[in-house]
Amino acid sequence: MIGSAGRNAGKTGLACLLLRKFSRNQNIIGIKVTTIDRKDGSCPRGGMGCGVCTSLNGNYCITEETNVPPNKDTSRLLAAGARRVFWLRVVRAHLVEGASELLDIMGPDAVSICESNSLRTVVEPSLFLMIRHRDENHYKKSAAEVMKYADRTVLFDGSGFDTDLADIGLVDGSWRLRERATAIVLVGGMSKRMKQDKGMLLISGRPMIEHVCSQLRGNFDQILVSAGDSKKYAFLGLDIISDEIPLQGPLMGMASALEASSNDLNLVVTCDIPEIDITFARQMLAEAEKYDAVIPRTADVMLEPLFAVYRKNVLSAMKKVLSSGEKRVRAIFDHCNVKYVDLPDDKRLKNLNTMEEYREYVKNG
Repeated sequence: MIGSAGRNAGKTGLACLLLRKFSRNQNIIGIKVTTIDRKDGSCPRGGMGCGVCTSLNGNYCITEETNVPPNKDTSRLLAAGARRVFWLRVVRAHLVEGASELLDIMGPDAVSICESNSLRTVVEPSLFLMIRHRDENHYKKSAAEVMKYADRTVLFDGSGFDTDLADIGLVDGSWRLRERATAIVLVGGMSKRMKQDKGMLLISGRPMIEHVCSQLRGNFDQILVSAGDSKKYAFLGLDIISDEIPLQGPLMGMASALEASSNDLNLVVTCDIPEIDITFARQMLAEAEKYDAVIPRTADVMLEPLFAVYRKNVLSAMKKVLSSGEKRVRAIFDHCNVKYVDLPDDKRLKNLNTMEEYREYVKNG
């Protein structure tokens, strides 16, 4: 999904560039959304006089665009390679209804590029880019409402964008945005509470460690798996990093993986968190500019050091703590410049620590 801070920010231009790049190997649907605040005789779209509002019968209308004037955004999407293009005109209060019907028309496996700010309030895309003209610092209301969800703000200078399109990709039909960072996945082996290797428990027919890594692929420059048995996890096709000293807990695993990391910024995540909030991870990476570590904190002040961002320079603190005989990850915080970020209740991590939790997750998701 591509939103924009204001008019003429270049969102259709970026959508067309992506279509030209990916439509040769993938059927992609283009979507244009026009949201109407109200239908009371006044123009909710800045007095444009385009007839969009007055021509809307009912609360929403979905039109498949096939033969449209060449100057329309939808025709540009078709010309750039979109297999089909839909235009959703919808009253804001009925966005859920309009979006639901559009998704039904497209089908569950459709790959799409959608231009909209307001639709982000009711739909969670795999990637949300916000476009802003370099000379414009103001965000219109619809953009301000969804800025917190943006995976990246892309600047447009009138002729080009400041984001390398090589960083944007499609993995298994899902849009990805590669960060110049390493994702480190910790596999703890035999869990005391689970009484077996959590990473090899099946989710949707594949091991949980594979389920987790698949969400990270394409979103990070490098993925490292911290595990004691490199042969066991060779099927992942990733670099498996063994602990420098075995059986020392997650802190040793983190230190060994940081030593092998090719990037300064590193997201650490355990394999028992089956759903990775990539948008929140990006927010932590952005917060790390002036800090050694960024650690989520829940409303009841519980820290989540095993879903956090660490700079490579914390390695010295980790080694110092480990050499003292301490194994707790939190022991390094006294030696680092740490930024604590609040983890909203709706983003609280779902850890699978027991067989009961695992069975409940597999049953209900």
